[in-house]
Amino acid sequence: MKYVENAKVVSQKEISPGIFDLRLQTENIAKEAVPGQFVSVYTNDRSRLLPRPISICGADAGSGILRLVYRVTGKGTGTEEFSLAGEGAAFRVEGPLGNGYSLDVPKNETVMLVGGGIGIPPLLETAKRLEAECRIVLGYRDSSLFLKEEFEQYGDVYIATEDGSAGIKGNVLDVIRQTDIKADRIYSCGPKPMLRALAAYAEEKNIPCHVSMEERMACGIGACLACVCKSREKDAHTNVHNKRICKEGPVFLSTEVEL
Repeated sequence: MKYVENAKVVSQKEISPGIFDLRLQTENIAKEAVPGQFVSVYTNDRSRLLPRPISICGADAGSGILRLVYRVTGKGTGTEEFSLAGEGAAFRVEGPLGNGYSLDVPKNETVMLVGGGIGIPPLLETAKRLEAECRIVLGYRDSSLFLKEEFEQYGDVYIATEDGSAGIKGNVLDVIRQTDIKADRIYSCGPKPMLRALAAYAEEKNIPCHVSMEERMACGIGACLACVCKSREKDAHTNVHNKRICKEGPVFLSTEVEL
């Protein structure tokens, strides 16, 4: 079920240059959220009509705290406004939205969680809630390694950095191949080139791969068709080879969509 709430800021801090960890008090959104879903956050600047979609990093049903870890995209943007908000400020938040990762995984299976850049945060709640064994591969630009220590509570963590300052120099697929990580399924989130490479690897190894796709969104509820991606089969809603990332996604089986 989707809610629209006036969510108050509980806390906020910068955990890496340009990366902020925002905690919001909600009545229902945190209780209903599933890992992999997102929320639409509206700015308080009335000149900005469209909300900003942000993936859910954490959701505590007991306290109602919703955790969003996001990147500021530039000066004068909505995300910059969010980053300047202190305790007690409030934002209109709509969610939870979209479809997340399935948590119905047998305990005897192993899930490889693969995140790149700002695609890392939504995998944290996924790792927390999965009962299956997790092997976690995280790709960063440099040694900032935000959220790494939290991921280590839920499984073995493997690191790739573009500049070689930590872990293996290269990308997440370099780590997977060099360390020969085994898994029964893959859950991933990150930039499209990363997802495309993972999908090809999963097909090569005959492993089901679920990808969370990032796309610019307008309405966030599937009405405007601004965030469609190409699908292998015809979509029941449009009767063409499209799927709405905000509605049918953002999580898809990699064989469902063209990356």
